[in-house]
Amino acid sequence: MLSAYTQTEFTHENETRPVYVRGHGPAVIVIHEIPGITPEVIRFADWVVDAGFRVYMPELLGVAGKPLTNGYVLSSIAKLCVRREFHILASNRSSPVTVWLRALARHAHEEAGGKGVGAIGMCFSGNFALSMMMEPALLAPVLSQPSMPFPAGAVRKAALHVSPEELQCVKDRCAKGAKVLGLRFKGDFMCPPEKFESLRRELGNAFEGIEIDDRHANPDSPAPKPHSVLTVDLIDRDGEPTKEAAKRVIAFFQERLLAA
Repeated sequence: MLSAYTQTEFTHENETRPVYVRGHGPAVIVIHEIPGITPEVIRFADWVVDAGFRVYMPELLGVAGKPLTNGYVLSSIAKLCVRREFHILASNRSSPVTVWLRALARHAHEEAGGKGVGAIGMCFSGNFALSMMMEPALLAPVLSQPSMPFPAGAVRKAALHVSPEELQCVKDRCAKGAKVLGLRFKGDFMCPPEKFESLRRELGNAFEGIEIDDRHANPDSPAPKPHSVLTVDLIDRDGEPTKEAAKRVIAFFQERLLAA
């Protein structure tokens, strides 16, 4: 499924990672979930390309194109826990990898042009799009089932995995017209309702939250419980709440990056 993408590399502060690029138009950074760039993540990226955007898909974990299995998920979680660029339990600071992602957003904007850049994080990377708002070019942040910090305890359930300085930047930008879109399944214990309550409290009407009943998840998903709104738990059929959520994400990118 990656044959249509060009594999490149991007380096910032001596950190080099693979990035898969495809399409034309304003840039959208698609940040994969656990365990990596699975076929379902690529399917979503293809939809973004088809909507008129240039996708930049960095590889942070796993093997690009490898299908999801339970063993693959567990091995990726183990790597996530020990890698220094991820702080899985940090409530009031972001993961160091977000510095590299902000630099990628600047690079993508310079290369693709347009009004600015969109970014979507999923699962462990869900809240990365908030931290990326420290980069002025980031105009369309989307948080799909944001799960960090992992919800161990009441404080972490409500935490947003950003520093106070980053949160203030997000709030300041929202006060000037920025918007943030979020997605989750209502019964998702990895992305509990407290996270969306925090976003609504901090951002007010600038936050648009889409919460989907678990009964609308893909019954054939390999996941034990509904979690991945736009990938394995999505039902690829018009009218299904998960497919409509994917359409809303793309419309959000169009509104923020293409509209006059």
